[in-house]
Amino acid sequence: MPTPIIEIRDLYKIYNPGENEVRALDGVSLQVSQGEFVAIVGHSGSGKSTLMNMIGCLDVPTAGSYRLNGQDVSELSDNELSEIRNREIGFIFQSFNLIKNLNALENVELPLIYRGLPAGRRRELAVSALERVGLAGRMDHRPNQMSGGQQQRVAVARAIAAQPPLILADEPTGNLDTRAGARVFEIIRGLQEEGNTVVLITHDEGLAKKAGRVVRITDGRIDDGQAPGGKEIF
Repeated sequence: MPTPIIEIRDLYKIYNPGENEVRALDGVSLQVSQGEFVAIVGHSGSGKSTLMNMIGCLDVPTAGSYRLNGQDVSELSDNELSEIRNREIGFIFQSFNLIKNLNALENVELPLIYRGLPAGRRRELAVSALERVGLAGRMDHRPNQMSGGQQQRVAVARAIAAQPPLILADEPTGNLDTRAGARVFEIIRGLQEEGNTVVLITHDEGLAKKAGRVVRITDGRIDDGQAPGGKEIF
């Protein structure tokens, strides 16, 4: 059996406990193996963003357990969660989140500074990551000198530069045209083929079905009947 990188058991996230409580997550259990490409699909308000925040160690549950790469992160402090995020997770967001006054190379290097890597090693990893996403000739360009697709590829390079085991992609093609979105998606799928675990958060049914497995979430609960290969058993 493949080793699980994500192990979530009976996870709850409850806002306003009591009479008017909202169960954003209502007893979610999920396991993702190393090297999988899993798409989590749900409509607005389904709980997928809350689940993403839990997987990304951006929030903590009200109850339940979450083990990431074998470590229980359910009750860690903010500083401990920050260290986990920096070491274990590469984030790709819909809005790119690039710093406008930094060029592509500097944007990719920035998280590596927080990891305390020496300058030479930072530059080596950043250059390699930009080359992997096809931007070897754009390293000195700032965000306003690049297209949306190129900016998102910089964001992908930033996510993978530190070589984290888990890539968490939140609607990564949502702000892109069809052609640019397809190229970015193929780059992300290629990361899984190279050994990364990829979790894609999306509302796009067509995109989700290109993943290795589709997990649906509705009203804070994961639907049963999922199968590998982007197919569902109902």
